[in-house]
Amino acid sequence: MRTPATPAKALSRYFGHKAFRPGQQALIDAILAGQDVLGVMPTGAGKSICYQIPALLFDGMTVVISPLISLMKDQVAALEQASIAAAFLNSTLTAAEYTQVLRDAAGGKVKILYVAPERLETAAFARLAAVVPIDLVAVDEAHCVSQWGQDFRPSYVKIADFIASLPRRPVVAALTATATEVVKQDIARLLCLRNPCSLTTGFDRPNLCFHVLRPSDKDEFLRVYLDVNADKSGIIYCATRKGVDAVFAELQRQGIAAARYHAGMGDDERRRSQEAFVYDRARVMVATNAFGMGIDKSNVSFVIHHNLPLNLESYYQEAGRAGRDGEPADCVLLYAPSDVMTAKFLIQHSDKNDVPPEERDELIRRDLTRLDRMIAYCKTAGCLRANLLSYFHEDHGGHCGNCGNCLSPQQSTDMTLEAKKILSCVARIEKKHPYGLGANTITQTLHGSNNQRVLALGLDEMPTHGIMKDLPTAHIRDYIDHLIDQGFLESTGGEYPVLHLTAAASEVLFGDRPVSAVIHQSPKKASRKRKRDRAHAAQPTGLFAALRDLRTTLAAQAGVPAYVIFSNATLADMAEKHPKTQEEFLEVSGVGEVKAARYGEVFLGVLREW
Repeated sequence: MRTPATPAKALSRYFGHKAFRPGQQALIDAILAGQDVLGVMPTGAGKSICYQIPALLFDGMTVVISPLISLMKDQVAALEQASIAAAFLNSTLTAAEYTQVLRDAAGGKVKILYVAPERLETAAFARLAAVVPIDLVAVDEAHCVSQWGQDFRPSYVKIADFIASLPRRPVVAALTATATEVVKQDIARLLCLRNPCSLTTGFDRPNLCFHVLRPSDKDEFLRVYLDVNADKSGIIYCATRKGVDAVFAELQRQGIAAARYHAGMGDDERRRSQEAFVYDRARVMVATNAFGMGIDKSNVSFVIHHNLPLNLESYYQEAGRAGRDGEPADCVLLYAPSDVMTAKFLIQHSDKNDVPPEERDELIRRDLTRLDRMIAYCKTAGCLRANLLSYFHEDHGGHCGNCGNCLSPQQSTDMTLEAKKILSCVARIEKKHPYGLGANTITQTLHGSNNQRVLALGLDEMPTHGIMKDLPTAHIRDYIDHLIDQGFLESTGGEYPVLHLTAAASEVLFGDRPVSAVIHQSPKKASRKRKRDRAHAAQPTGLFAALRDLRTTLAAQAGVPAYVIFSNATLADMAEKHPKTQEEFLEVSGVGEVKAARYGEVFLGVLREW
């Protein structure tokens, strides 16, 4: 098929879209004019189009530098489905496959070549780059070049040297989903961008519904949530490998098709897990933050953070992996004050051995400051979306109407009496056991438990033993968490945190300082106005299901993930428009000429049956 002469025609022919999204046209025009670009666009905003369209219009090859093999494999599969010559070079290829890709690229058979940054330093790639005209180098996840970004990768620092070594300097496009002003300046400096066209589109993702919840039992929350959303696919992020293994085991026990992913697993096991999720054999992925950057799976309907993320940049990027197809999606953060100590431990023991001690100390101080901002997000009673957007210096009205805090009623309850009982118990424990005891033991004491630990420590002899016996232990623990949040109790002690009174506690115990808690009720399902407002909500669900089943069959035959054939949003638009001819089929969003020619008749056959 002849390459279109304009960006708009290429967008329509290969990707099936009639118009560019915000920011895409400006970056594409700058690249085609020979100008470097720095684009900051949220996940799902279509960053890849910004280099894929110019790649089709340039005469030479485009090199895309990507940090994870998952992005390369998925995007190459999607490009091949659109009849675009693409390939990748990474550690998953055999020696023979690697050599064949190099031959194809040298022979002009590859238009877009994805490479891991480490490959730039190899002799074989250097020989290729010396003879093949490279018109564009696109650096995806460009924030990885900066030590001040949340995903610094040393291999990214050498990208500028690779570009400088080329016989002719190509246009350089740096793209990322999240970057503060400091990180943007670092990207431009470290990649040696020349007078770049710098563009930051809006960070808002209206289709995402943010929630911060404090369930007393996270396993029970997951059981109920996954049962209610049994037809949806999503990611559950945990702070540690141990946490991933525990949640994964619990989901398996419940009979949920789940996979897991963390750095403690072998390469083959991680690859199998990722493929199970991408190919919809596992509907839930339980993972550390080692999973996800560059994941192009469009039908992720929820992202749940089982623990507190370390900063808002990471949280927004990870949560943003939901709803890439534009459909409504949930971003749920399960907050517990005990997670704060784990987060601080991870920051203070992070691997920063490759930087000077004074710089390492500064990085840790910066990370702890960012953690404080993350905690503030979890505690806010205001609009969660506004809180996030203000962090990225984007104005917002302050009430989005589509986050947990905006949707659910808020109730302030007086807990002064409960606070006095809890603080009195902790004060007595501090006298008896100065080193302090953990929240669970204090909870059991207040509830009146006579378990072995309570008896061994003599806690049953204290006047506060059983002083809150009429309350469930989960409620007592909630009150303790509120006292930690409000600074009346301090949780210390590393891996096994203990509770101590703070100076402010005396104002409650011996003064008249009141204590209250804002309680967010669980959002009512009927009020969430979210469950498929679009196409297939108004259509017979059987049609959407029939289209989805056909897509699954075609994907299995082609050996690609289902969303590579068509996204959920495209199927929804197809169900809504109900095309009867090839011409009408081309009007469906996400259907280009190539895919219409390849899949039009078979999908039209299903549509005609309805």
